Amino acid sequence: MELSYYPGCTLKTKGKNFEDSALAAMAALGINLVELPRWNCCGTVYSLAEDSLIHHVAAVRTLIRAQEQGRGRLVTLCSFCYNTLKRASLLMRDNEEKRNTLNTFMDEEADYQAQVEVVHLLPVLRDDVGWEAIARLVRVPLTNLTVACYYGCTLLRPREVAIDHVERPTIMEELLQTLGARVIDFPFATECCGSFQAVSHPELVSERARAILGFALRQGAEAIVVSCPLCSFNLGERQQELKRTYSDFSGIAIIFFTQLLAISLGLDPGVCHFELNFGEPRTLLQSKGLIPQAG
Repeated sequence: MELSYYPGCTLKTKGKNFEDSALAAMAALGINLVELPRWNCCGTVYSLAEDSLIHHVAAVRTLIRAQEQGRGRLVTLCSFCYNTLKRASLLMRDNEEKRNTLNTFMDEEADYQAQVEVVHLLPVLRDDVGWEAIARLVRVPLTNLTVACYYGCTLLRPREVAIDHVERPTIMEELLQTLGARVIDFPFATECCGSFQAVSHPELVSERARAILGFALRQGAEAIVVSCPLCSFNLGERQQELKRTYSDFSGIAIIFFTQLLAISLGLDPGVCHFELNFGEPRTLLQSKGLIPQAG
């Protein structure tokens, strides 16, 4: 099976651990993610201003690139990219006047016909591959690994773009349990990490990180599993500061769900680029016998 794929900016730089592990894992599952040609930044966030159509141009251009590939669905990995592209696609589908305005403005592009469905990789794993099929392909069960699944905001808000139940999502937990991990009950799974407040109010992000990470540690989690590069950054980057400030904070590994999927499928750990992660997940996974010790 082939699916159109939008990587976004971060996955080509600091998020290669996310992208490369995803591409390798999906190939092992029989799905080829075909990167869009000439893609551009999604715009990062969805504009909430009713009269600010210009801020949707970047997202709609990406949807046009997907339309040109002719596959009907566009897969994303980054939660922010998913949220921005999904909401833009719904705007263009449901508001003919705005669709016509944007199509007229982008006079050198083909008109967008509003027939591209934006999907996140997690529902693709559940609905297109299936948990049972994944379970049959597991070569390295994540036995004895205890994790907390963290969704953050943009996979679940607003309701019309949510990939699962808004308040009590289970899709990531189901995946990790399929891979053999123990998943804790984590009430902070849908709390905001602080998002872009990391720039203007880093102290706010530190407090958010302390609450989220602290609860996970108290419940026995050994890693936080994420699907957002910004969440990974906020929950990881603040840990050194938290260790200096709070003597009872020990730190915790931050891991993308695709990295654990790749490892459980028996793929070379090199595709996971664990050196780009926060919290030394390589050491954790080696101690569990899930990846080889360094030579």
